[in-house]
Amino acid sequence: WLVSGTDVNFSFSETPGYVGFANLPNQVHRKSVKKGFEFTLMVVGESGLGKSTLINSLFLTDLYPERIIPGAAEKIERTVQIEASTVEIEERGVKLRLTVVDTPGYGDAINCRDCFKTIISYIDEQFERYLHDESGLNRRHIIDNRVHCCFYFISPFGHGLKPLDVEFMKAIHNKVNIVPVIAKADTLSLKERERLKKRILDEIEEHGIKIYHLPDAESDEDEDFKEQTRLLKASIPFCVVGSNQLIEAKGKKVRGRLYPWGVVEVENPEHNDFLKLRTMLITHMQDLQEVTQDLHYENFRSERLKRGDKAKTSLMLYFQLRRMQEMIARMQAQMQMQMQGGEGDSAVQGHNV
Repeated sequence: WLVSGTDVNFSFSETPGYVGFANLPNQVHRKSVKKGFEFTLMVVGESGLGKSTLINSLFLTDLYPERIIPGAAEKIERTVQIEASTVEIEERGVKLRLTVVDTPGYGDAINCRDCFKTIISYIDEQFERYLHDESGLNRRHIIDNRVHCCFYFISPFGHGLKPLDVEFMKAIHNKVNIVPVIAKADTLSLKERERLKKRILDEIEEHGIKIYHLPDAESDEDEDFKEQTRLLKASIPFCVVGSNQLIEAKGKKVRGRLYPWGVVEVENPEHNDFLKLRTMLITHMQDLQEVTQDLHYENFRSERLKRGDKAKTSLMLYFQLRRMQEMIARMQAQMQMQMQGGEGDSAVQGHNV
C-alpha cells in the first residue's frame, strides 16, 4: 500500500559517499539539552569569608534567602553542619540542576580536630548512594548527588595556609576536585595577592596536596581557547571578590563594592579573578564530572568492592572452619561409638567363656 500525503525527502546530501553519521553529535546535543545537566558544588571555609555571597554572585541567584547568622558565642559551641541547597537554573533552553553544599560551622570551634569528619562522611555517603543506585534494578533515573567540585576558601589575612587548611585538603584530595580560592581579595594589594598566591602554591606542593588541574588544551583547539586555558592555569588559586549590589560606575550599573577611594567591580578581570573562576567552572564543568566519575568514584568503588571481597573471604573462611569443626566432631563421635561397641563385644565373649 502506498501512503498518500506530503512527500518526505530521506536523502541526506547530494555529496556522493555521505552516510550521515556526522550528525551524531547533534543528536547527543539534543538529548543532553532535553535531559538537562546536574552539578554539585561544595563550598568549605571559615565563617565570614563571603562564601554565600560569592555563590550567589556566580549563579545570579539567592540560594540562602532565610539564613540566620549565628552570634560569636554560638559559633564557639557550634559543630559542622551540612546544608545542601538545590536550584534549577535555565539559560537559553539549557537546564542545570545545581546543588550547592555549604558547611556552616567549619573552623569556628576552638577545637577543630574533628571538624571535617562530617564533611568526609557526607562525600562518602553520596558515593555509597550512587553505588547502591547503580547496582540496583532501576538504573535509568539515577540522581547524581556526588560532589563534583569543592571551592576551598582561604583567608586573605594570614600568611599562607593554616594547619587546618593543610589537614583538611589532605583528607579530601583523593575524594573530590579541590579548587583553592582566596576570599575577599579587595583587602589585598596586587603585589600582596601575587605573593600570597605563590606562597599557597608552594605550600600545596610541599605538603603533597592534590588540587584540580585544568586539562591541557588540545593541539587542534583555536588559539583563543589555548590562551584562555593558559591564563586560567596561571590564576590558581583564584583571588575573588563577591557582591550582589549594583553600583553605578563610569555611567553604567555594575556589581561591586563601593569604597571611599573607588569601586571594586566584581566582573572586572583587572580587579579580581571572579570572571576567571566562573569561566573555569563553566567551561570545565564536564571535565570536573568526568574526573569525579573516572578517578574519585572509581577509587571509592574499588576500595568498597575490596572491602566486600575481604568480608566475603572472611565469611567463607568462617563457614569452612565451622564445617571442619563439625566434621571432626562427627568423626570423634563415630570413634567413640566404635570404641564403646568394641568394649561391649569383649564383655560378651568373656561371659560365654
